[in-house]
Amino acid sequence: MTRECALLLPGVCAALADPRQPGLDDTCLEKLLDWFRSLTWFADPTVELVQDNPCLAELITAVLALPDPSPGILSFTLQLGGILASAESRFQHLQQEKLLERLFGREGPRGGAAWEDASVRSAWARAVHSMLHHQPALLLLCSTGGMDVIFTLQGDPSLFVASAASQLLVHMLTFSLESETSKALSTKDCDWPACAQMIVKHIKESLQSSSASRIEQSLKLLSSLFGSCFGSCYAAWTEVLWLDIAKQIESFLLEETVQAQPVLANLLLNVARSPVFCGTEGSFWPLVTSALEHLTPVQAGPLAVGLLKLCKCPQDVRIQALTVLLQPMDCILRAASQPLECAGLLDESVSDPVTVESLLSSKTSCAGLLCQTLAHLEKLLSLKHLREDLPCVSLLRSLMTILQFCNGFLSPASPLGSTISRNLINCFRVQKSALDVLAALSEKKDCDTLLGSLFDVLLTYLQSPNTSPTVLKKTFQATSKWLVHLQELSSSNSQWQQTEKILEDVFVVLQKRLCSPCWEVRDSSLEFLTAMVKSLREQKEFRQCLLSSEVLRLTENLLEDPESYVRASAVTAVGHLAPVTYFAPESPHLGNQYNRESIVAKLQEILSTDSEGFPRRAVISIFTKWLREGCTGQLEDTEQFVSRVIQTVEHDLDWEVRLGGLELVEVFCSQTICQLAQCPYAPVSSADASSTTPNELLQVFCRAKLFGFLFGSLCDCDKPVGQRACDVLVGLRGHFYPMSTLENPQEIEDSPAGRGIAWLQRTLRQGSLAQNFPTDGGGGVDFQDPESMMLALGAIDLLELHDELNKSSDHVEESPQSLLQDILAAVGTIEDNEVDCY
Repeated sequence: MTRECALLLPGVCAALADPRQPGLDDTCLEKLLDWFRSLTWFADPTVELVQDNPCLAELITAVLALPDPSPGILSFTLQLGGILASAESRFQHLQQEKLLERLFGREGPRGGAAWEDASVRSAWARAVHSMLHHQPALLLLCSTGGMDVIFTLQGDPSLFVASAASQLLVHMLTFSLESETSKALSTKDCDWPACAQMIVKHIKESLQSSSASRIEQSLKLLSSLFGSCFGSCYAAWTEVLWLDIAKQIESFLLEETVQAQPVLANLLLNVARSPVFCGTEGSFWPLVTSALEHLTPVQAGPLAVGLLKLCKCPQDVRIQALTVLLQPMDCILRAASQPLECAGLLDESVSDPVTVESLLSSKTSCAGLLCQTLAHLEKLLSLKHLREDLPCVSLLRSLMTILQFCNGFLSPASPLGSTISRNLINCFRVQKSALDVLAALSEKKDCDTLLGSLFDVLLTYLQSPNTSPTVLKKTFQATSKWLVHLQELSSSNSQWQQTEKILEDVFVVLQKRLCSPCWEVRDSSLEFLTAMVKSLREQKEFRQCLLSSEVLRLTENLLEDPESYVRASAVTAVGHLAPVTYFAPESPHLGNQYNRESIVAKLQEILSTDSEGFPRRAVISIFTKWLREGCTGQLEDTEQFVSRVIQTVEHDLDWEVRLGGLELVEVFCSQTICQLAQCPYAPVSSADASSTTPNELLQVFCRAKLFGFLFGSLCDCDKPVGQRACDVLVGLRGHFYPMSTLENPQEIEDSPAGRGIAWLQRTLRQGSLAQNFPTDGGGGVDFQDPESMMLALGAIDLLELHDELNKSSDHVEESPQSLLQDILAAVGTIEDNEVDCY
């Protein structure tokens, strides 16, 4: 603790303990607690903190003496006591003054009226948690009846209090075993330490009680316990505890009256993650198998997907878990036709198929079960290494069936299929989930035989007026993924005709959707077009379909759309289309000079005049992309192009547009240096390298008016802009002064240019206060003079500026000293209780 803070602390403690003072903001008190935590965590954990600052103990004494302390101050005091008592030396010091028994014992807040406030109960539990890092604290808690309080809080009506109590019990059990880890344990004859024994006894009694809430509380506690470090670091104790409760858990699985099945599934999954149960021997894995059989499909789903992620799960259990997930999909496939025209997903079921059929037959449960199942399957498909192969062909067929049920394009002959179809008609939730899994399946290589049927289903959704905008967006995303798969397939086996037909159909639909009256549909269509261009621009069939359709003209028209999101998406689409059209030498009818200049002018107009930020951000992003890809012509053209753009963006009110302009400048500088000087990535002869002088590079940059933009951006009121400008300037200085041979400011200040540079240095030190400083020669600086800019790069301390810009904006206000001053200012002003708390 600094001397300044030590001087302020007594006044703060006195103010906090004074009931006449106005209550402090909770955020302020939390920040104060954070400061004390940092002092006790990172400083020497000795008694000096409380010895040298007796005001802390006086604060606790004063608050405990108040007849009716506010819940906020009492909660703060409890947590402060727990933090201070976290080190044994400080604990003993506070014990000598009988403070800790008064805080956490029977005579403390837990026996008074303040205990009715949930925030006080929560603070008590969190404070005890903070304190319990040594045996004397554990003994104090047990000797003052604290364990019974914690057991009661476990069932508190406040979820925050109940959660804090559960976390505390997990911590206590783990901490009480730390001293026992070196002892040899026998699972047949094991003595728990005293505190752990109380907790285990409480768990076992709760599990055997007739109270459903007590059973659920203990199951949640066990789940948290096995899910914590206890399950992995205390293998022997984990096994002992599991053997004590396994029979009871098994009985819950078989009893239909117990309502805690979801908690049971989570508990079994956390136990399965423990290294104790790596082997296939013992009774645990048969219990998991029993759970997969007896839990409902909705309850068993999370357990099944969790098991499939475990590498050590036995193979037979993994197969059973996968079967649980596939069972609803199998039911869908079998219900689609009668008799069954193709093989289902499963040879046999884990649980009774009637259970799944009844859930799918119910209007209330059908969508929920399918959405959960599809979410689990998508998660499995995203895993790089899944030990079980999914039956992708049958799964794809089942997904297509679900999608056809949802849009009413499939009329099943079976009674079950008809019921499911009625339940799913126009069900957007299921449609979106099925399309997500469909997109994930595009990564698999063995679904090629169904491509024709698959694109029929996708095109039906794309064409249907009943497809909602959100479902249409998902359909576009899935179609894009499968078009990439189709491209890979057609390039390998010459399926050109099928690819061309599908692309023609897609472009016909796209033309229609680009003209939709719904802006979300137009926006999704443009995003889909951009995704196609990114993935298929090299494919001949794609370019032919694109250039022979009306898509390009319609996309250009949408640059003037009344909706800003659509204009932004149109800018992005045009930007990605440009290399295929306007800048493509093989497309003379579209890539001619007039059309190229026209589209560039149109985007520049959007950049300078559009009233919304999204389209302008999209334009600067596209211009940077074009510059990177060399689409802007020769160096002279590029220089003029960059100059026009930065003169537009430097006055933009959107900081992200200005930041994009700096990225454009950075790319331009990098490319120009590579073209005119020796590029580190391309072999250049020494004769060529030496022929370019620094002045030639600087002339290019000055003609483009880069330096006025860069130095002006250093004073931008938005810090990311200043940081990026400084990064660019530091990079340029590294090129022009590679050996750190910087100019001496004293030697150059007498010259006219030097005086201007000195003014610039002083101005930049003012930071954002100087954000309106002139970039047109004001202050005696000519930002278009190569010699002056060479001097500026060499003389101005850019690294110092870099450090200043990268400092947190609250590096002063966030200090403990500032916090203490804020508290004193706040409590000293009764009428105006506004705290300048960061």
